[in-house]
Amino acid sequence: MNILSIGKEIIYNKLEIVNIKYLTSDIDINLYDYIIISGGDGMIRRVLKECYYLNNIPKIILNPIGSFNVIAKLHRVDNIFKILNKIENNEKITTSKHKFFSLNSEIFLFSAGNMGDLQHILLSETFRFGIIKNGILKYLLSAFFLFPSHVIMTPFMLMSSKRFFIFTPFSFIKRFGSFYGRVENINIDLDNNYNLIELDGDIVMITDRYLKIKEAGTIDIIVS
Repeated sequence: MNILSIGKEIIYNKLEIVNIKYLTSDIDINLYDYIIISGGDGMIRRVLKECYYLNNIPKIILNPIGSFNVIAKLHRVDNIFKILNKIENNEKITTSKHKFFSLNSEIFLFSAGNMGDLQHILLSETFRFGIIKNGILKYLLSAFFLFPSHVIMTPFMLMSSKRFFIFTPFSFIKRFGSFYGRVENINIDLDNNYNLIELDGDIVMITDRYLKIKEAGTIDIIVS
């Protein structure tokens, strides 16, 4: 049983776990049966970007220690050590499939956009220092300061063909203006070759005018 832990050192009884801080191209993912990802949604996205080209991505165990942990909440994942205990004792584990999507050369799992989500993350990152460096407080402060501009600007951004926001947990809404709850081969002309885009809480620079967004595959997340 080969297990790779990314982001935080995990030691558990008789299981042999290889611990690394970040996933790099020189790590052979094919050698592992499970990947433990410690962090938030952005960490999951970055790990997936490095290995989604594989035919068989190892099953993923989440150790949700980020600020929001949307993916872990969506799938209601159990405590990591309860899951490791099942693996150690060869007990049956339960998995849940999660779709992920491509945006040109990037990957995301549930959220992408250049509307209020982008503004919110950008301001939140400026608050990442001191006693509010970790945790949710920086996001709450950002939401508080941006609320007036969001109230004014959101209707205009929803009508703009250059703006978009994808949030797949709201899949019951196929589309409302430039808001998408589902991803079905979305094509967007941003009219600019350098664009900041929010992806699962990360901010990335896209050096393309045209965005092609589509479903890219699924991953297996161990939930219990």
